[in-house]
Amino acid sequence: MKKLLMAVIFALVAVSANAQSAAPETNGAVTATPNQAAYRINAGDDIEVYVWGEERLQRQIRVLPDGTFSFPLVGRIEAEGKLPYEIEAVVSKGLENQYRGQVPQVTVSVSTPSGLQFSVMGRVNSPGSFTPGRYVNLLEALSLAGGPSQFADLDGISIVRKTPTGLTTIRASLGGLFKRSGAAKAVSRRAIPTIQTGDTVIVP
Repeated sequence: MKKLLMAVIFALVAVSANAQSAAPETNGAVTATPNQAAYRINAGDDIEVYVWGEERLQRQIRVLPDGTFSFPLVGRIEAEGKLPYEIEAVVSKGLENQYRGQVPQVTVSVSTPSGLQFSVMGRVNSPGSFTPGRYVNLLEALSLAGGPSQFADLDGISIVRKTPTGLTTIRASLGGLFKRSGAAKAVSRRAIPTIQTGDTVIVP
């Protein structure tokens, strides 16, 4: 099963462009959307803040355990749970009184998502909590957990996700990916959910 999982991951990489543009098969379940896949900043992440034309305002910063960081001329910024473009707006607003004209363009990017943590439980070979230090999708999350065990139901996977309004469950079906004859085709026609921090993947 583990060898097949690796083969599927390679197939996923080979057809990633098609997978991104394909519409997901819902089967009545909640599926990942571009908004769900957007990465929100976590405590422990390494981010880069770049103010164009201002070398003194270019920083590589690690978000503190309390979810904040400090930036010159702006002060303390609440970063946890925010999207990079929201941090850009905060920095731009904080710099307004430093410029007579328009504030230079601010760019914020996550260089290392070290704060990304999730758990995998159920019928996998190595259940537990993981901090991969990079973006992962559901298939890669299963690989980190040692792959599905022999009797895993790959068509009944659940991702329990924390949202501002409470917990939500995303259903995922990966059974077709593990059929040797159609793995690449299955990858190309469905979007595989992106894992977000705090997710719990349950493999029945």
